Amino acid sequence: MINYSNHILYKTEELLAMSPNRYKITVQVAQRAKRRKYEDVGSPEDFKIKPVIRAILEMVDEITQPEIITD
Repeated sequence: MINYSNHILYKTEELLAMSPNRYKITVQVAQRAKRRKYEDVGSPEDFKIKPVIRAILEMVDEITQPEIITD
């Protein structure tokens, strides 16, 4: 659990470091998390990863690995 928490913190700091505006990226993460929360209401994965954490991980991956989106 500690390793997972450190990974989340590292990814969050990475996302904030890549963004020129911390407020804007925070709002984007919150909006994505809220949208995902309501889209995945019946999904069994709902309880595995919280929407905010999932949004952070997805956004970092999209920024650092743009080939994921184009495929």
